[in-house]
Amino acid sequence: MESRIQRVRAAFASGRSRPVRFRLQQLEALRRMVQEREKDILEAIAGDLCKSELNAYSQEVITVLGELDLVLENLPEWVAAKPAKKNLLTMLDEAYVQPEPLGVVLIIGAWNYPFVLTIQPLIGAIAAGNAVIIKPSELSEKTAKILAELLPRYLDQDLYVVINGGVEETTELLKQRFDHILYTGNTAVGKIVMEAAAKHLTPVTLELGGKSPCYVDKDCDLDIACRRITWGKYMNCGQTCIAPDYVLCEPSLQNQIVQKIKETVKEFYGENIKESPDYERIINLRHFKRILSLLEGQKIAFGGETDEATRYIAPTILSDVDPESRVMQEEIFGPILPIVPVKNADEAIKFINSREKLAFYIFSHNDKVLAGWELITGNTALILFLINVPVY
Repeated sequence: MESRIQRVRAAFASGRSRPVRFRLQQLEALRRMVQEREKDILEAIAGDLCKSELNAYSQEVITVLGELDLVLENLPEWVAAKPAKKNLLTMLDEAYVQPEPLGVVLIIGAWNYPFVLTIQPLIGAIAAGNAVIIKPSELSEKTAKILAELLPRYLDQDLYVVINGGVEETTELLKQRFDHILYTGNTAVGKIVMEAAAKHLTPVTLELGGKSPCYVDKDCDLDIACRRITWGKYMNCGQTCIAPDYVLCEPSLQNQIVQKIKETVKEFYGENIKESPDYERIINLRHFKRILSLLEGQKIAFGGETDEATRYIAPTILSDVDPESRVMQEEIFGPILPIVPVKNADEAIKFINSREKLAFYIFSHNDKVLAGWELITGNTALILFLINVPVY
């Protein structure tokens, strides 16, 4: 492992990844790979997550192509030196800021969106002039295999290297010194990555999961709110880091929300959800059983059907959920939506502030209610105020 990384470091030290022309050539080659091998990429994603061709393309491939177009258009401007403001000590100098590559970057990809969450950071790393070690998730093994097969055919084989494997290989990689590490995944592994990086004072970018609550106010367009929650929650079978994790609402709204989400699920996936080409599956049996265990002792208001053989878990809603139950203690990362009744928005704010959160979503027409959510504290990565307008 160490010798492979040293070879990549030697390739970076040669300086050939630095010229803007070279970076543009590599990014153009990456775009050509996506366009020419689109069918193979979509088949790999489908094999890992039972994702339809349309969903795989719209959720992963089109995002990568858009990112490549953006970088190819703007890279010459981004890498140019920018004049720096002068002070008394530098007034006679020529002062500017020149972006420079960091060196060898490690990208540890995720399994829930195995193509885009690996290739997107790769685009940035190449654009910045770095060399890269790419470690796809072993859980999405078909996508990991196609990346290991395709990337060396299109990119410089010395500067951009794919290393496949499981926990053992990732552990060995983290023992090595890198100049930056990008990791997408759960918080438990995120702590391991950060601990390993700290030994070398390596900067890290962590894109982690967490619980993302929704508050549905009585003063909102309930049809639109439930439609948006349904889309966000059940897309990719709930395996999205910022998917709505649970709903907070006044008790009088709970049954209406259940009914409207139920109707929207049938609109999205049909009467026989299990046969819908647009509804994915849980990534593996371990996660299937973990999600299944979250249903124990819960009141199922809708859904709940499962099939271990195909790792199918139907879109499910839980009502009157106890805030102390297990389903409220960990990120669900699956198609289960708990509803926790609260008295009002103030109680919802207190509830969210007492717990860890990643993102949160507010559905309301009331400006006073929306203003109250500025009291949310903590390291919330994303706050979305969704004032309902008639847009679908």
